[in-house]
Amino acid sequence: MAKPTPRTESTPSPFATVAYGLFVLAAAGAVYGFVTVAKEGELRRRCTPTCLLHPQYVAADKKVPDFTLTDAKGARVDIASYRGKTVVLNFWTRTCGPCLEEMPQIAELTHILANHPDVAVVTVSTDEGPDAVKDVLKSVLKEPTPPFEVLFDPDGEEVVDKKFGTHLFPETWIIDPRGVVRARFDGSREWATPEVVEYIEQIREGGYCPVEIDGDRTTGEGARVCTVGS
Repeated sequence: MAKPTPRTESTPSPFATVAYGLFVLAAAGAVYGFVTVAKEGELRRRCTPTCLLHPQYVAADKKVPDFTLTDAKGARVDIASYRGKTVVLNFWTRTCGPCLEEMPQIAELTHILANHPDVAVVTVSTDEGPDAVKDVLKSVLKEPTPPFEVLFDPDGEEVVDKKFGTHLFPETWIIDPRGVVRARFDGSREWATPEVVEYIEQIREGGYCPVEIDGDRTTGEGARVCTVGS
């Protein structure tokens, strides 16, 4: 009776080894490509509002200066009282045409964000006080009282000029819940837009485009997906 032939392990051919190596490299390349595309897509998603809004300043290294001003009822309001909230801070004056033109948009944005108690829209007027702007606000807003907070810095000397360096109006700053200035917008804007709302949503949730903008200079990772201000 013939003895069974012992089983021996076959040695892979050089062709099979090369093919397997190529398969591994292709799979790794596909995974890397997928991850890269996903990261790029996420970066574009995060930066789209910033790209579309074209702020004149974007960064994360400047804290809002401390200040206290009087509101329309004569109460003293400290900016620190808004800590924990995302703040839309707008500087204006009643003799500024563009300020009054954008005021209904700021009011509409306030209404849109009304369901977010962690967002505050605050305006600072450089006029003498409530009586100086009451009729103007009623006229442009078509509401008995503004839906947003109005603070007063007469002549802009105490806060607007000395602490923010603002000389031209309107000017709007976006401040995150930690009191960090995220963006500055010079001039009038359309504020009641999906892009603005999405941008504010990002800030209140702690997300933002990783880009730094100072006038015409744009740097950071987000600079490659859009050139802000172009």
